[in-house]
Amino acid sequence: MNQAPAANLINIWMGVTNFTPLLGACISDTLIGKFKTIAFASFASLLGLITFTLTAWLPQLHPPSCNSLQLPLGHHCKGPNNLQFGMLVLGLGFLAIGTGGIRPCNIPFGVDQFDPTTEVGKKGIASFYNWYYITATVVSLIALTIVVYIQDNVSWVLGFGIPTILMVCSIVLFFVGTRIYVHQPPQGSLFSGIAGVLVSAYRKRRLLLPEDGENDVSFYDPPLKKAILLKLPLTNQYSFISMAQQSTFTISQALIMDRHLGPHFKVPAGSMIIITMITIGVSVLFYDRIVVPFLKKLTKIEGGITILQRMGIGAIFSILSMVAAGIVERERRSRANSQPQSPMSVFWLSPQLVLLGLCEAFNVIGQIEFYNTEFPEHMRSIGNSIFSCSFAGASYLSSLMITIVHHSTGTRNHPNWLTNDLNLGRLDYFYFLLAGLCSMNFIYYLICAWRYRYKTIVQMEDEPYLDFEQISAVKG
Repeated sequence: MNQAPAANLINIWMGVTNFTPLLGACISDTLIGKFKTIAFASFASLLGLITFTLTAWLPQLHPPSCNSLQLPLGHHCKGPNNLQFGMLVLGLGFLAIGTGGIRPCNIPFGVDQFDPTTEVGKKGIASFYNWYYITATVVSLIALTIVVYIQDNVSWVLGFGIPTILMVCSIVLFFVGTRIYVHQPPQGSLFSGIAGVLVSAYRKRRLLLPEDGENDVSFYDPPLKKAILLKLPLTNQYSFISMAQQSTFTISQALIMDRHLGPHFKVPAGSMIIITMITIGVSVLFYDRIVVPFLKKLTKIEGGITILQRMGIGAIFSILSMVAAGIVERERRSRANSQPQSPMSVFWLSPQLVLLGLCEAFNVIGQIEFYNTEFPEHMRSIGNSIFSCSFAGASYLSSLMITIVHHSTGTRNHPNWLTNDLNLGRLDYFYFLLAGLCSMNFIYYLICAWRYRYKTIVQMEDEPYLDFEQISAVKG
C-alpha cells in the first residue's frame, strides 16, 4: 500500500480499537461483569492472532514478496486482492473486539483484588498503575525486538505463531485463578441509565405533566453530572496524536536511514520504538522509587505531585518530541541529497522517541490513574473506556490531518508534504504543525486543569456524592 493510505488504515484501526472499549465497558458494567468480559475478549484476540498466522502461512492469503527499493523507477509492489484484504480486516476486527473487552476491564479488575480499607491495600493500589504500565511496556519491548526480528529475518509464520501460543498460555493462566479472584457483580453503567430514561420518556411522551410540577424528577444528580463532565476536557488528544506517529512516519523514516549497528547487524525499522519502551520502563521506575518519595517530603502530596500536574508534564514532553522530530527530519532530508537511502544513522531518531517515552510515562499513566481514582468505583470501566476513546479521537484526528495535508500541500511543481518519497516531501513541516497544535492544546489543558476540583474536594464542598444505586433508592 502507498504511504498515506497505509498510515490512514493504521490510524483508522487504532481508532476502532480505542472506541470498542466503550462498548465493552457498558457490557461489563451492565450485564456480565469484568471477569466474563475479559474471558470473552481474550478468545476474540486469540481468533485474531490465528487469522494473522493463517494469512502469513497460506500463499493465497497474502500478496507476493516485494522490495520497493529494488524496483525500477515508476514501478510499485502488487497490493492485496479482495480476499487478502478481507482476511486482514477480519483479523484486525477480532483484535478490536478483544481490545474492547480487555482494555476497559483489566485495570479495574486488578484494582478489585486490593482491599482499599487496609493500609496494605492502599499502598498496593498506589503502585499498581505504575507497575501495570511497566509490565505492559516489557511485553511490548519483547514484541518489538524478538518478535519483529523473527518476522523480518526468520519467518512471518513463526513471528505470528509465537504470540498466538503465548495468548493461549495467558488464557489458561487467567482461568487458573478463577476461584481466588474477587468478583464484583455488574452494577449498571452511566449509559444504561441514560438509555433507560430515554426509553421511559418515549413511552410516556403523551402523558400530561401536572401543573404544580411536584412529580418532576431530574435524572442527573448535579454532583454526578459535574463529576463526569468536568473530566472530559482533560483528555489530551494532541499528545496522543504525537504517539500515533510512532507506528507510521517514524518507521517510514527509519526504513530510509542507515540502520547498521556494527558491520553485520541491521536494526529492524519496527524495533526502533523499543527506545520509547525502554524510556518508559526506566523513567517510571525512577519516578516511582526515587522522585515520588523525594517530592512527598516537599509537597506533602501522596503522589509527590498532583495527577493533573503529572499529565501536564507529559503534554510538554509531547510538544518537545514533535519539535525534535521536525529538526531531525530536516537534517535527514538535507543529508540524503536526493538519494533513496540517507547516510544519517537511524539512532538520530532517538531524541524524539525518548521524549515520547517520557510523555507516556507522565501523561498516559497520569490519565490512567486519573480515570481510575476520580471516577466513581462502579464506573471505572467507563472511565478506562473514555481514556481509550481519547486515543481513538487522536487516531481519527491524525488520519484527518494526514488526509488534509496530503491533499492540500502539493502543487503542480512540488509534491505534498507526505508523499511516498520522504526526500521529496516535507515531513518536517508536518511535525512542526503537530508541535503547534500540541502547544495550543496544552494552553487549553491548563485552563481546564486550573478550573478542575478533585473528587475529594468536590465531595467536601458540594452536596454528598450519590452513586446510581443511591439515586435509584431516593427516586424509587
